[in-house]
Amino acid sequence: MTRRKFFITTAAAQARIFGANDRIRVGIIGPGGRGKYLMGVFKEFGADLGAVCDVYQPNLEAGLKLASPGAEHYKDYRKLLDNKSLDAVIVSTPDHWHAQMAIDAVHAGKDVYVEKPMAHTIEEGFAMIDAVRKTKRVLQVGTQRRSAELFLEGKRIMESGQLGEVHLVTSDWRNYTGNLRASKLQGELDWKQWQGSAPKHELDPQRFFNWYYYFDYSGGLITGQAAHIVDCIQWYMNSHGPLAVTCSGLKPDLPGVEVTNTASIVMEFPENYLATFTLGYKSMTYNQANDQIKQFHGMKARFDVGREFYYLFPKSTDVDMKPSVSRKEAGSFNRAAPSHVRNFLDCIRSRQDPNAPVEAGQATSIVLCMAMQSLREGRRLRWNANARKVEG
Repeated sequence: MTRRKFFITTAAAQARIFGANDRIRVGIIGPGGRGKYLMGVFKEFGADLGAVCDVYQPNLEAGLKLASPGAEHYKDYRKLLDNKSLDAVIVSTPDHWHAQMAIDAVHAGKDVYVEKPMAHTIEEGFAMIDAVRKTKRVLQVGTQRRSAELFLEGKRIMESGQLGEVHLVTSDWRNYTGNLRASKLQGELDWKQWQGSAPKHELDPQRFFNWYYYFDYSGGLITGQAAHIVDCIQWYMNSHGPLAVTCSGLKPDLPGVEVTNTASIVMEFPENYLATFTLGYKSMTYNQANDQIKQFHGMKARFDVGREFYYLFPKSTDVDMKPSVSRKEAGSFNRAAPSHVRNFLDCIRSRQDPNAPVEAGQATSIVLCMAMQSLREGRRLRWNANARKVEG
């Protein structure tokens, strides 16, 4: 037996049978802003947060304050994965680490809740699918709309046939980002480990605190927000990847960074529809209830879906169109992530696929990776699904 097959066999065999009152023991890698929020949600649903890992000492200490009493602490995530008392891990690190940590986690016998976007490259995403399916682990991608009541209702409306054929989906996310995070290091940082497989740079606090805006680690708000929107579009339209992607944007609008806050992505899909996503984070500031929308333009009706509302407008030539079905509930999106975490914990017990499985995460990652390549190269790119490669 090869070493790889040994780990895969061992991981599959380590799936614990949970009783109704057994607490799921979870470790977190990356207790930064999002990570600390997720820790609170996991605790709310009874998880035992038994281990914390971060390469930046202040984050590690902050995570330990939220963890369960007596939680173990690590600076090397691989040592956390060696902790056999853990059933699952949360991966809420910079994007360029998501895939490797998730792959290592499932081979170590852990289920994984990984933040979006699932992977930083297309190749990493396919490696994640291979690892998750061979080890029979549960992996939930943090695209929480798939567990939100309002969006689940929207999915049922999409499948009801009321829209007719849909050949165009338009979407956008508007808000305002005025400056970078200006922070100084307040403690020890393992910069070498933080960079990982990314190109090497001298220690730079701006890169560390604003990694979102550097292509080595992420794709900025373009990928951060499109991860949610594109995932929802493909979910509603029953798509599993694009035919072609084009992305264009303005010059970066913050000092010293690489990624712009104003860009548009055009996506062509094999189901014979076109989708667009426009990011405008140099717009006015909006309440979260009004900062984003997806519009599914059917031949019989148009379906508008926001973060906390939906409206179905039947075909009409009236000046004042009136929806036949609608829902608007301010604050309802606050329940999305908790519902998503609960679904993940339920699937750890049932061993069923979660609402945002690894294949769905990869379908979106393909679009996002192609969008970043298109933005940098200035050209339309085609996706060859059979060969699993991008073509010019």
